[in-house]
Amino acid sequence: MTTMEPISNVPMPPVAEVISHAGAMRLIDELIHADAGHCTARATVRATQLFVGDDGMPGWVGIEYMAQTIAAWAGVRDRAAGRGPGVGFLLGSRRYACDVAAFPVGSVLTISVQVELEGENGLGMFACTLAMDGREVARANVSVFQPADAEAFLQGQQV
Repeated sequence: MTTMEPISNVPMPPVAEVISHAGAMRLIDELIHADAGHCTARATVRATQLFVGDDGMPGWVGIEYMAQTIAAWAGVRDRAAGRGPGVGFLLGSRRYACDVAAFPVGSVLTISVQVELEGENGLGMFACTLAMDGREVARANVSVFQPADAEAFLQGQQV
């Protein structure tokens, strides 16, 4: 991961242009803000989405909303550097806590991620929160890895 200059006053790109998630796997709908160390995204829970049941989107899916917002942050940086969105991996989380069992259909979620640690080797740690209809309901520290060459990494050619 490389450092990005703040990009305030620049319109946010469509989510599809900055993350590799597509179709049913794309959970976030729009970017609200991105700068050198922070990103905020918005999502609306829809009945037709993957994972949604009778009670809505299960609370444990909050970690994926956070991971996709981290991916969007990295994708905005890639875009600023003239590259397409890279591939990253969710390594794990610490202290994921969610105050609700599910996010009801129609809920508007606001996901915020803040860089806590960024390594030259592609490892990163983010402090994340998720608010539902304006009230924070989930939080976690999320660890991610974005290899310089995802294809080589997946084939076991990069450590």
